Amino acid sequence: MLESDSFLHLARPLGPATIGSQPTTAPLNVVIQPQVSQSTKSRLLYSLWLVLQAIFAILDHSLRRNADQERVIGTLLGVRSEDGQDVEIRNCFAVGHTETQEQVEVDMDYQKQMLALHLKASPKEVLVGWYATSAELNTFSALIQNFYGGQGDGTWPYPAVHLTISTEAGKDIDARTYISAPVGVTAERAADSAAFIPVPHEIRYGEAEKSGLELISGAKDNPDRTASVITDIESLENAIEE
Repeated sequence: MLESDSFLHLARPLGPATIGSQPTTAPLNVVIQPQVSQSTKSRLLYSLWLVLQAIFAILDHSLRRNADQERVIGTLLGVRSEDGQDVEIRNCFAVGHTETQEQVEVDMDYQKQMLALHLKASPKEVLVGWYATSAELNTFSALIQNFYGGQGDGTWPYPAVHLTISTEAGKDIDARTYISAPVGVTAERAADSAAFIPVPHEIRYGEAEKSGLELISGAKDNPDRTASVITDIESLENAIEE
């Protein structure tokens, strides 16, 4: 059994939080246009790329969640340009958490240990943010966002990226990306408050991944939802015919 101090307990109401330097939301470079107002577009210039491998890992985590969990969360890893304006999400790992209407508990000790192992195995990657398998943004989303974007073990002085992937059965997968800005006029509300700002993103994949996706998509037309893998010769013949 895990000790109680290995978890980060976030609950309402919170006591006074220390207000320090806040993450920057400096102008970012727009790659594709999101649903953002014209006034917001004028001050957002941010380039964000998602590697398909990371999305598959998140979907796999969602499929393995407990039946009583509405969403699961995890840590996003990737590379960031020196000025912080270009971010590529390359990897991720799941982080255990429990969530009720009154509080959320995040396994902070596990998060720190896994992050250290990933950074040791891939020294070029850095912590860039977190993901959730739900499109909903609530108070607990703000709490977790501020944890990932904080000083010390967080992404500060760069804003943490929040990736939401909707995994409702029978509906298309919807991926959205956000950064956040601090809001609130009192210290008591600073830790559980954040204004989520949508930022554009682009999904990157290679030819091998494209071929895999085309193969998987072909299974939707079969009653048993299976697809046979064709040989290289058959692939060449199909390419010539096309």
